[in-house]
Amino acid sequence: MNVSSGIQRTLRFAQYLPEFNWEPVVLTAHPRVYSGISQASLAEVPSGLQVRRAFALDAAKHLSVRGAYPRWLALPDRWVSWWLGAVPAGLALIRKLKPDVMWSTFPIATAHLIGYTLHRLTGIPWVADFRDPMAEPGDFAKLRQHAALEWIEKKTLKHCERAVFAAPGALKLYQDRYPDMPQSRLALIENGYDESAFAAAEQQAGDLGRSGGPLVLVHSGTIYSEARDPRPFFGALSELHRNGAIGPGTLRIVLRATGCDDYLRELIEGHGLDAIVTLEPAVAYRAALAEMLAADGLLLFQAANCNYQVPAKLYEYLRARRPILALTDPAGDTAAVLRDAGIDTIAPLDSQQAISRLLVRFLDLLRQQRAPVAREAKVAAASRRVRTIELAKVFDAVTG
Repeated sequence: MNVSSGIQRTLRFAQYLPEFNWEPVVLTAHPRVYSGISQASLAEVPSGLQVRRAFALDAAKHLSVRGAYPRWLALPDRWVSWWLGAVPAGLALIRKLKPDVMWSTFPIATAHLIGYTLHRLTGIPWVADFRDPMAEPGDFAKLRQHAALEWIEKKTLKHCERAVFAAPGALKLYQDRYPDMPQSRLALIENGYDESAFAAAEQQAGDLGRSGGPLVLVHSGTIYSEARDPRPFFGALSELHRNGAIGPGTLRIVLRATGCDDYLRELIEGHGLDAIVTLEPAVAYRAALAEMLAADGLLLFQAANCNYQVPAKLYEYLRARRPILALTDPAGDTAAVLRDAGIDTIAPLDSQQAISRLLVRFLDLLRQQRAPVAREAKVAAASRRVRTIELAKVFDAVTG
């Protein structure tokens, strides 16, 4: 596992649900489909949690010839073969355990396809965790995939008892997209952070403590060329570097586990930022949290085309209680969460000029130790345990 926060939503639900009279059983894919597995990740799985791993293949990894594979083998996604293994495995679990409710989670659309199939075969109430919008319009090359996602989306919303979203904008989008669907069947459960993981990371953060040296800003997790395009940010850094406003002696930027290091390395070298910006590999989850806790500030990228989404890492940033430099559309959900937490250091991701102005101000606030951090009440309300209470209430409601 790398520093990605997405997996933590499901993992922590499974950890805390027993406190609220719900015993989870996990049906997942065979480990062969994962890009990598670490023992540190497996250690996070709650002891006693029953996990059933069903047959699955990754079309790109197992079904390609010289790097190519038929696109129908990846509709709605590269793991559609999981449906073949998960349906019989799920039926066996249902016969044995007689569950009260089923729950499936996106962004792997095949998970909702499995949930839909098992619901139709058994009639068990089904809660579908969309998190973010599913069937978003794509380019011509992705029309088939969009059609497959749209079909699954419609079937899911028609048959699930509750559709859960992780951001207010996503929920509103679906209210508008499906106006005939009763609003009572749509629910909001935002992402969050796990306090136990942060408690374990505090000691590591203390060991990372620095004295003197340049200010350190950290971005932890994936950077997408479209949804988190960093080019205006690098342009602003380059301009400030040329003007002498920043330099290796005053600022260091760490981009951790970006998922696109080759692309970013070209940008860094092209802008002459090698001495300021460093690319670092994925680390265990708690080590990533410790790095956040030890940083002077945290970087967040989110483009305007993702205004209906809030990065899961944002809630961990809030809990880290470190200043946040947020490059996102001020009109989007991400900015709304930040402002609600008392953080106003926000600039549009696509505006080099606005980023340059904000960065100068942000670094000055850091030096004066006056940069805003999240309000305590908002931090407390965003814990994974609180989010699990919300999920347990959904389960209670759909089972009567």
